[in-house]
Amino acid sequence: MNPLCCIAPVSLDSAVEHHHQPPRILAAAAAAPTSPTPPAAAGAAVAAQVVLDAAQAAVAGVLHKWVNYGKGWRLRWFVLEGGVLSYYKLRVGGGGDSAASPAVAARVIGEGGALRRAREEAAAAGKQWKPFGEIHLKVSSIRASKSDDKRLYIFSGTKTLHLRCETEEDRNAWIQALQAAKDRFPRSLTSNDFSPMSDVLLSTEKLRVRLLQEGLNETVVKECESIMMTELLELHNQMKSQQQQYSILIDRLRQLETEKVELERTVVHETKEREAHGYANGRYSGGSASESDPDTASQVADVETDEDEVMYFDTRDFLSAESLRSASCRRRELLTNGCNGLEHIDPAANVVKTTQYPSVKRRDKLPEPKEKENPVGLWSIIKENIGKDLSGVCLPVYFNEPLSSLQKCFEDLEYSYLVDHALQWGKQGDSLMRTLQVAAFAVSGYASTEGRQCKPFNPLLGETYEADYPDKGLRFFSEKVSHHPMVVACHCEGRGWKFWGDSNLKGKFWGRSIQLDPIGVLTLQFDDGETFQWSKVTTSIYNIIIGKIYCDHYGTMRIKGSGDYSCKLKFKEQSIIDRNPHQVHGFVQDNRTGQKVAMLIGKWDEAMYYVLGDPSAKPKGYDPMSEAVLLWERDKSLNQTRYNLSPFAISLNELTPNLAKKLPPTDSRLRPDQRHLENGEYEMANAEKLRLEQLQRQARRLQEKGWQPRWFSKDDDDSYRYIGGYWEAREKGNWDGIPDIFGQRSASPGWHISGTKPQILILVFKS
Repeated sequence: MNPLCCIAPVSLDSAVEHHHQPPRILAAAAAAPTSPTPPAAAGAAVAAQVVLDAAQAAVAGVLHKWVNYGKGWRLRWFVLEGGVLSYYKLRVGGGGDSAASPAVAARVIGEGGALRRAREEAAAAGKQWKPFGEIHLKVSSIRASKSDDKRLYIFSGTKTLHLRCETEEDRNAWIQALQAAKDRFPRSLTSNDFSPMSDVLLSTEKLRVRLLQEGLNETVVKECESIMMTELLELHNQMKSQQQQYSILIDRLRQLETEKVELERTVVHETKEREAHGYANGRYSGGSASESDPDTASQVADVETDEDEVMYFDTRDFLSAESLRSASCRRRELLTNGCNGLEHIDPAANVVKTTQYPSVKRRDKLPEPKEKENPVGLWSIIKENIGKDLSGVCLPVYFNEPLSSLQKCFEDLEYSYLVDHALQWGKQGDSLMRTLQVAAFAVSGYASTEGRQCKPFNPLLGETYEADYPDKGLRFFSEKVSHHPMVVACHCEGRGWKFWGDSNLKGKFWGRSIQLDPIGVLTLQFDDGETFQWSKVTTSIYNIIIGKIYCDHYGTMRIKGSGDYSCKLKFKEQSIIDRNPHQVHGFVQDNRTGQKVAMLIGKWDEAMYYVLGDPSAKPKGYDPMSEAVLLWERDKSLNQTRYNLSPFAISLNELTPNLAKKLPPTDSRLRPDQRHLENGEYEMANAEKLRLEQLQRQARRLQEKGWQPRWFSKDDDDSYRYIGGYWEAREKGNWDGIPDIFGQRSASPGWHISGTKPQILILVFKS
């Protein structure tokens, strides 16, 4: 994302300005007539013309702004002045009984009762009326809707304003005014990225002296000088031309990236709005619970409202490698100063002593592959199945990593020590540090996705996974509880805390990328009763057809605490030319007063830092990394395989002979295609994957007939909760009624299968 695109709804500079300067244009627009009034005298006409000439770019009017699916369209008073579009909330019966004297006149677009009320309120409020949000047109793009002749969109790089006018003529007038204001800020081709190439001063004095020493006459020497000067000047001109072309290309790439993101968000918004109208009109009310759109219940929650618009620091390069190293050094200095006791210490040290867990020896590498890989391109599969039902196409295992989605859920708990730290901070009475540790834990779950180009296996209906990790002080269990929609539920018990949740993904295909919107809530509860809840942000996978595949996470994560504090984190979307990607900004807010008490900054694939205090109160030009203290840092050790698994991820699918005797037949470690892939037996893995996917296609019909998950059930909030009994059954080795969902037909080294005959998939239902 271009750093210039990160100017938040209200920038720091403008926020300061609004505290000290009256909104001149508000009163001017309120007092300005919608139709010209004939002047009474020539002097008045001249004065009015001077005022209008001075404010020829000032425009005001009432527009409908889309808020969310709960509030819909709301009227807002918009003012365009100085390249900044400000908007204000309209309240009935605005206070005040006198208008501020107009300093600048504005051209008003539109007419009607709403406009009259807005102008009256602007005049009545005068200096007290503050803008609710601002858009800087210099770094924004404007686009008219193709499906509605009254709508327009303004994309600022961090948000999209969806606006609607009363008439098509009003929309055209607004677009013309916005574009004219934007055009007054032409962008330099090279000033931001390259220093201009200065003219080169060439001298042939040394060449002349050397040629004369060789005995050449003056005529030959001058010809040599002329040839050399001509060639060098030609080369210099070519280099300048290439530099200008490269600068133009960079600017064009930025423009294309902005237009692409703007178009995608516009399409998503219009699609969701049509779906919302469909549900509101009852057109989708007749479907069964299993076939309904799983996102309908959260349509209000996943859209930011006006009240959610906050201020973020402009994204300069304060998250550079040098700044990160500096903050990490401060962390190590605190550690070496002995700040590691259980007693309450200075929060800036951010160090607590937690329980020492036993050491457990786990594998540190995958088995050597037994076959040579024969990967195929995704495009070769798609083009061979054009016109076919892609749900029936079996992708080869070359696109998978030897882990299932159930195991990936546990991978989010790799840095569970952060929760242990949060527990200790709470015991010491420091709720703020507890909230900061929980926020770092919520971000840390994304670190393992960097560099992971392969997808996990989609679990079968009823598939489970357990993880008993005494070296982390926790036990984890997950199960696939629904096939349509695909839902995975998990439950984890630590020492002094519990973590649970369910997850479903709603995907969209954009041609070159896949967008995955998570649905579900994660809950972390401490033994003292304090609870934190949050949902994951959007994930997009790019270059799925050609190029190097990579993923990005973006959106807003709200961590709601039941105690004193809550947290809001903004994952910034990556641009194709972004030199500083994967940034996360946020703040901790007091639940009682609403005051911001700490700021969080960092990158989801590197580290997270915090700075105490209200970020909006910092002075202009403040560098947050100058005071930042390290909260969490990623373990960057990777196993050098094509999967780029961390040491923790490598341990997830490990299967020892002793463990194999205790597992139920539904555990992911016993899945044959996944085990064959890990062992590098690609042909057998492909055959098993095809067999299991053919069996899995019956799962939807089985679910409709009454299949229920064994270890989870729905609560009153329509979320899945662990009902208990798994670890007790494991202790007794009692797996009666647990089906062999894998129907194994072949054995793989390193794990035991009872029986040698092919087995048939059998599902047992409870009456």
